Amino acid sequence: MFFRNLTFFRFPSSVNAALDRLEDRLGEHPLKPVGPLELGSRGFVAPMGGESTAMTHRLGDCTWLMLGREDRLLPGAVVNEALAKKLAEIEAKEGRRLGGKARRQLKDDLVHEMLPKAFVKGSRTSASIDAKHGLLAVDASSKKSAEALVSELRHAMGSFPAVPVDAEVSVRAVMTGWLTGEPLPEGLTLGDECELKDPVDGGAVVKAQRQELTAEEITKHLQAGKQVTKLALVLDDHVSFVLGEDLIVRKLKFLDGAVEPLENSERDSLAAELDARYAIFSAELHGLFSVLEKALKLGRAD
Repeated sequence: MFFRNLTFFRFPSSVNAALDRLEDRLGEHPLKPVGPLELGSRGFVAPMGGESTAMTHRLGDCTWLMLGREDRLLPGAVVNEALAKKLAEIEAKEGRRLGGKARRQLKDDLVHEMLPKAFVKGSRTSASIDAKHGLLAVDASSKKSAEALVSELRHAMGSFPAVPVDAEVSVRAVMTGWLTGEPLPEGLTLGDECELKDPVDGGAVVKAQRQELTAEEITKHLQAGKQVTKLALVLDDHVSFVLGEDLIVRKLKFLDGAVEPLENSERDSLAAELDARYAIFSAELHGLFSVLEKALKLGRAD
């Protein structure tokens, strides 16, 4: 499937009219090759790849988009090593040490000299917009990375008042309750991974993987006062994931129950395959978010 993580944002229905022009707006901000003296470049790319030039792929109320980035790899350690060598040469030749301002200028000169020769690393970040439910899901495991995409989206659209989701309840308390025997929402079952933390600052952290979460050793940690900060869950035998107290879904995986329709049908092109996968993804995403929204009392942007 497409996404491996989900960082959620909500936006008001007033944005929907602007979303009708999303294709044109993103087309005005394409990814451009990083320049010889640039550290990086950001811009939107065609999510369907190949020969496609469309900056969005729309399916009903849902739209798939993709942010591209190119970064020159110039580690600070490499620059500092070159700077130290240059400073040593100057000191040996001229018998003097450069002052702070001259050192900074020399470092800037070295960066400009080294940048055009640095390797370029490219990456892609997908996002899905559900206009009907005012939901944006970004394939990012950190809020900082997700916000970077939202920032580029705001820049392209002129305005996009999306805000990270928040919960009206303590996510940690709810997940701890699930692991101590409280009923899970309908369709959810426990997975085989969790992270437990002592609530005091600097307290112990216990991580369990490939573990029966109702086992005695887990129960003892809970009885000792540790709380759940990450919890593996499975929804309807279709989707497995790890939910964090930061409301980020990580390790998203689509199970046989979800992908079976893909395996039982044939498509004659990559575009048709991607379209079918996005149809399944967007449906499962809506189901997953609906369960979390109700269980954790997630707020709306309106």
